[in-house]
Amino acid sequence: MLAGLVASRILYMGESLLYFRLQAGGFVAFFVLVLLGPLLMFTPRMAREKRKGLAEYGLLAQRYVERFEQKWVRDPAPSEELLGSGDIQSLADLGNSYAVVREMRAVPFGLDNIARLAAATAAPLLPHLLTIFSPEELIMRVIKVVF
Repeated sequence: MLAGLVASRILYMGESLLYFRLQAGGFVAFFVLVLLGPLLMFTPRMAREKRKGLAEYGLLAQRYVERFEQKWVRDPAPSEELLGSGDIQSLADLGNSYAVVREMRAVPFGLDNIARLAAATAAPLLPHLLTIFSPEELIMRVIKVVF
């Protein structure tokens, strides 16, 4: 609806697209906030679960590393060989599990989600750029931005 309103004001009333930049920016920001804002209610719980997971996995990893060090570094048994032991793989798996917990986000969306949503919201307004730039000039500007 905004794209149609802007187009009619540009074509029939002679207004400039630059006049609508604040409205367009507000429109995009409003819809991004309306769509992603309700997800912020999960932030406290997600942050709490991340802290809890880091504490629990950190304690587990600390105990495992201490036992691993005791078994293989300080007092290695002459009859046991490290090669072929499942202890190394278990240590690596535990490290990967801890990394997954550490990389948890406190917000259920990222900047890439915001950017995609903003681009999709602003897309209907993009053809209006042809009222300011010629198609050739617009293509050259896009190429400069991309490359």
